[in-house]
Amino acid sequence: MATLQEQLLKAGIVDEKKAKQLKKEKRKAAKQPKGQVQIDESKAAAARALAEKAERDRELNRKRQAEVEKKAIQAQITQLISTHKLDRRGGELSYQFVDGKKIKKLYVTNDLQTQLTRGQIAIVKQGETYELVPATVAEKIKQRDESRVLVLHDKSASQTVDEDDPYADYQIPDDLMW
Repeated sequence: MATLQEQLLKAGIVDEKKAKQLKKEKRKAAKQPKGQVQIDESKAAAARALAEKAERDRELNRKRQAEVEKKAIQAQITQLISTHKLDRRGGELSYQFVDGKKIKKLYVTNDLQTQLTRGQIAIVKQGETYELVPATVAEKIKQRDESRVLVLHDKSASQTVDEDDPYADYQIPDDLMW
């Protein structure tokens, strides 16, 4: 009885060159000790696991660092607001502004209202309260977290007049309340 290799050669399924190559590979595999291949595979698996763990650790460290930076920025904003907030006691005029989807009301003095409309001061959010700060401080806060600055009027926009405006000759009074 002929071997399977000889039968495949006679049938024409495999050529002689391919048969010799398969025989050569079979001899090489038989010469190699079987335990050595398993050790190489386990070393490779251990190296892969170590590399994956290192990547996970780096990603976790990046996330922690981002959280630390975020907390530091929030602390800076809180410190800026607490050191530069303006006193608004005695405010009789209500100044209305938008916070998210809600309209909020802040009682200010006449001078503070004028400064708000001219863009000299701004309204910022401190937790659940609202504070008035100078426009320069509001710009610093806006660079760190734009969502904390609620009202900061542009100084140049309030003074420029559109050329095609039919009501350019009629000035809006500062004390006009809606």
